[in-house]
Amino acid sequence: MNEEVAMNVPIPTRYDEPVEVKREWKPSRSECLREYEVGIIFLTLGCIISVGCKKIPFTTIREGMEALTEYIARPYETRQIWEKRFQEEE
Repeated sequence: MNEEVAMNVPIPTRYDEPVEVKREWKPSRSECLREYEVGIIFLTLGCIISVGCKKIPFTTIREGMEALTEYIARPYETRQIWEKRFQEEE
């Protein structure tokens, strides 16, 4: 009977110990926006938006303004998306 009781008691493992979650450091929105100069060049059709040394062409001004608005609202996350796209094309 003692064997049955011992078998039902959970054996502590390393996984039962609390795990410290490491969080990635993320700059604030205003820090991200101050980091790179942003420019807009309006063309006959569309526009070119530059952020830092990267220039991104857009076929319509509306499309460019939507992308710029998204960048201003969430600069860190949007920058991650664009940097991934640039790396895929290289």
